[in-house]
Amino acid sequence: MRVQQIERKDGRRSWTIVWPEGTLHMEADRFLRLHDGSGTQRTYAYLLVDHLRWLERECLAFDAVQLRDLERYMGIVGAEVRMLLGEPWRVDKRPYGRSALSTAAACLKGFYLYQSSLGINGELGRKLDKSRLPSRVDRRRSFLGHVKSSLSTNPLAPRGPHRRHPKMLPDCAREELLETVNAARDRLVVTWLAGRRPAYR
Repeated sequence: MRVQQIERKDGRRSWTIVWPEGTLHMEADRFLRLHDGSGTQRTYAYLLVDHLRWLERECLAFDAVQLRDLERYMGIVGAEVRMLLGEPWRVDKRPYGRSALSTAAACLKGFYLYQSSLGINGELGRKLDKSRLPSRVDRRRSFLGHVKSSLSTNPLAPRGPHRRHPKMLPDCAREELLETVNAARDRLVVTWLAGRRPAYR
């Protein structure tokens, strides 16, 4: 399977997923059409094709996928989960960062909720369609947050505290990172984020 870019007559671009012989992956295409005309469609297409390839490898049909399977997949691509993950996936590729994990979780939740709305695997749809009470921080961040009574939650999303400044390095991280980076560009980025002038070599 691969992501296919579609050039439209009006100059717009769309993305879909096709089988190796070039035919549309109908389930993926129907879901991606919900995001037609947005940058989300391209991002979701590349995240979804990786998941669909994994489903093929695991011999899992859409109506047989369980929440535990999705949690295992998220663990394979980089999330912290406490379970056996099975065979390695995405060999020689870096695990997703927190932002990519959040986007992948949103993509998978949206895809399986859409499948559930079509009558496929309603049990999984019910497990994914959860909500929670909004916290004080949620109310502050949201427009008209004071009137919100519930917020959608995603059981696949990464857990743990969000760092307030994700681009700032924690204390004493500079030395440890400089020992592990291989490229001059990475050394430059680490030094720049640490707030010091890089030593060019």
